[in-house]
Amino acid sequence: PNLRKFAASGVNFKRAYTASPVCSPSRTAFFSGVSPWRSGHYHNALQTEKSVPLKNALSLAGFFKRSGYTTAGYGKITHGWDQKEHWDEKVGHQRDPAPPGAPLTAVGRGEQDWGPIHLREEEMNDSSNADAAIRRLQQTHDAPFFIACGMFNPHMPWYVPQKYFDLFPVDEVETPKLLADDLNDVPPLGVALTAGKSRFVDSVLKHDLHPNAVQAYLATTAYADAQLGRVLDALDASPYRDNTIVVFLTDHGFHLGEKHHWQKATLWEEATHCLLMFRAPGVTKTGGVCERFVSLQDVYPTLVELCSPQSSDELDGRSLVPLLSNPNASWESTAITCLCDKGNPVQGYLTIRNELGRYIRYEDGQEEFYDTTVDPREWKNEIGNPAHARSIHALRESVPSSDEMATPMPAVVRK
Repeated sequence: PNLRKFAASGVNFKRAYTASPVCSPSRTAFFSGVSPWRSGHYHNALQTEKSVPLKNALSLAGFFKRSGYTTAGYGKITHGWDQKEHWDEKVGHQRDPAPPGAPLTAVGRGEQDWGPIHLREEEMNDSSNADAAIRRLQQTHDAPFFIACGMFNPHMPWYVPQKYFDLFPVDEVETPKLLADDLNDVPPLGVALTAGKSRFVDSVLKHDLHPNAVQAYLATTAYADAQLGRVLDALDASPYRDNTIVVFLTDHGFHLGEKHHWQKATLWEEATHCLLMFRAPGVTKTGGVCERFVSLQDVYPTLVELCSPQSSDELDGRSLVPLLSNPNASWESTAITCLCDKGNPVQGYLTIRNELGRYIRYEDGQEEFYDTTVDPREWKNEIGNPAHARSIHALRESVPSSDEMATPMPAVVRK
């Protein structure tokens, strides 16, 4: 309810996509302004310090600090890449401890688990980070400020107070429709991306836990919504309500069994689509809905244009300001997402999403194309259908050239 209220107060980008469907490369990309295909940072295990473009980048916090703002970050904001000197105050994220005792689910304790947490709500880390952002908003500010407040939830494991589970009675939970042979027309490299999570999907379905798992996802999302609502209420109660830009985003999407996969790290709609909302006083109007295909890479240049006279030519992405003032303005899609297989980090994969559909290309030339105008769930790979040859050709032409594409960085080696 809090995010719906906020979305209605500005512009809700319904077709926003991450630059990478994994935490660290996604956050690194939009916070540095350097896309994964330039930095080479495609997966959590890769070493960001080996990327020359990231070494030369100015972080989003650094941009604001250089512009005279005070900067504060609370919770999960960056992940794997940061420039600590750009923060006046920074509190990193922590996971809440697992409830004591026996496993709560048939799939066992660990990241894939869920259930009521043993902590009071105010003792949880996301609650504490929201408290810190609220305290910052309640201070008197003589200089402009930049505050980043990041929720860990709804990242798994899903441990939240029972009251959030109670909002979604399990017998009323609607699970996503799954196609039994959904991977039959997916090329081998695409199927390989699901290998690590397919056993979890098998277990959830075998034990008839799909409704319970979706209930837990909804519960933890409701908990995160409640914490963000407290921060937004504090802003609304402050003197800064009418001169503060607010941006809400998620770093990537989430599978709940679709394509026989769970969580993130694929190039299909469930993992690449994310939420993006802007409220910019004097620019956005209430109730704005934008259907253009945009990227999280567009956030940094948008804030540069809104807050500074300087150019953003060195940043990847494009400013969304034209869409903030007119959500129906013409726009060429910027929705490009990259990934590499962490088991083989020399291979880079890419997907492009626009009005024509979704195109996926793997390193060795394997491809997928989905006509999302009639197949929004991406159930039928039409890459070999001559009826779509023109659309596929146009999407292939949109792929960054080999000169623009960085080789994925080496993975961290753990002995």
